[in-house]
Amino acid sequence: MSLKQFKIPLFLLIIGIVLTVVGAIFKIQHKQHGSLLLTLGTFLEFCALFLGIIKLIKVSRQK
Repeated sequence: MSLKQFKIPLFLLIIGIVLTVVGAIFKIQHKQHGSLLLTLGTFLEFCALFLGIIKLIKVSRQK
């Protein structure tokens, strides 16, 4: 099992974490679109975890 198989889920997870942190900072500073960034970041993190679990299941079935 190599990390190349998890390139897309890992990329989505990193982008989601960045958006969540930026959204939290926006919410703390009472700037616009903080809630949107938090929601989008959390959604991307969920999608990345879901894709990662699917990849793990596929890899484990191939063995």
